[in-house]
Amino acid sequence: MKVIVVGSSHGGYEAVRQLLLDHPEAEIQWYEKGDFVSFLSCGMQLYLEGTVKDVNNVRYATAEGMRAQGVHVFVQQEITSIDPKAHEVTVVDHGGDQNRTEHYDKLILSAGAVPAQIPVPGKDLENIYAMRGRDWAIKLKAKTVDPNVKNVVVIGSGYIGIEAAEVFAEAGMHVTIVELLPRLLSIYLDEEFTSILTKTMAEHGIFAATGQSLKAFEGKDGKVQKVITDQGEYAADLVIETAGIKPNTRWLRETLDLDQRGHIKVDDYFQTSAPDVFAVGDAVMAKFQATGTQAPIALATVARRQGRFAAMNIEKPVHKFPGVLGSSALSVFDYKFASTGIKQGTADNYGVTVKSVFVTDTKRPAFVPAAENPEVYFKLTYEPATRRVMGAQIMSKGDVTANINAISVAIQAEMTIDDLAYADFFFQPGFDRPWNIMNIAAQKAIRTEMN
Repeated sequence: MKVIVVGSSHGGYEAVRQLLLDHPEAEIQWYEKGDFVSFLSCGMQLYLEGTVKDVNNVRYATAEGMRAQGVHVFVQQEITSIDPKAHEVTVVDHGGDQNRTEHYDKLILSAGAVPAQIPVPGKDLENIYAMRGRDWAIKLKAKTVDPNVKNVVVIGSGYIGIEAAEVFAEAGMHVTIVELLPRLLSIYLDEEFTSILTKTMAEHGIFAATGQSLKAFEGKDGKVQKVITDQGEYAADLVIETAGIKPNTRWLRETLDLDQRGHIKVDDYFQTSAPDVFAVGDAVMAKFQATGTQAPIALATVARRQGRFAAMNIEKPVHKFPGVLGSSALSVFDYKFASTGIKQGTADNYGVTVKSVFVTDTKRPAFVPAAENPEVYFKLTYEPATRRVMGAQIMSKGDVTANINAISVAIQAEMTIDDLAYADFFFQPGFDRPWNIMNIAAQKAIRTEMN
């Protein structure tokens, strides 16, 4: 069996790993159109801040290491078209200009996504950057020490945008975040959390220009100097666009069934509309386990799970994908937060009715000195009709993010607030309180339902 895997990031990498486990006899061809295999974009902040010194270390694997395991790795070679009937792909060799066709028995596409560029006047000016991939990481690193960069404007306040803002604020620049929505990080956190984080960012030189629509970039001598919104103008020596992504599927429009936003349509086994062609990663929608509906969840953890399941179903559809919950975490200066499942602010998107309880506590017992006992903010969301746990958010200056992994398991197991209220979690004063904050929140939810 000959399997071609397209794309070397999260989904493609995990598909190759699973194929090596399940089908060591298979011929595996792995294609990357760039010159670098498996760059880890979500590790970019660690490189930009200097925690990781070598950009080439921000990766899962090397071409040499995978070849040593029997994988045929092709870099600077791009799959540009698919002929599903003939089971063939067209390969463009960007390094040698030698185009060819390759036959496949099975094909796994991890085509990924590309940064969404907002079509406004001035978009082609210099010093308007993206924050995705190794090449952009190298360019951004240079800007962190560029004495000509005083003002940075970040477009968008998802995780990547917040990471970019923090990097350049720490480098001493004045940073403005332009966000169309009324709150920063509103997709990931409810207002109780974002209000604290927005204040914290302001204290570190990051201004939140929320509820504003980008209208234009203005420049001089071909370089950007100003960002104009419907409500203001902001000086900019550097602009970083992080206003979302779009599926990298334009080249597949005549070959596979796509949805209106360009995502490849797949079933629960990641089979596409073409026989023997599978698709995973940011180019497909994800099954949101809390509701069973489809959602665009562009996270490394999602792509990795999808890649594994596509490979496990490569011969026949036997492993149905259970879904994901969008579990994620991030640090913003001293604060560390995580969330999973449905939030109060996203419930309408999924057409569900939920309630939430918000709890503030300390990480450890009261007798522990405040310097070693940070506050913890926790919000539990549940469905009142069934009492099922549907989501949670947590934040603290201490690292309590692992609690969200427990909530994720609780949602997958369809636990109720009654189950969670007295679930058995350990207590040791050096680590936590006698009642875990998840217990406390669930107990509060029960009392809420009794009133």
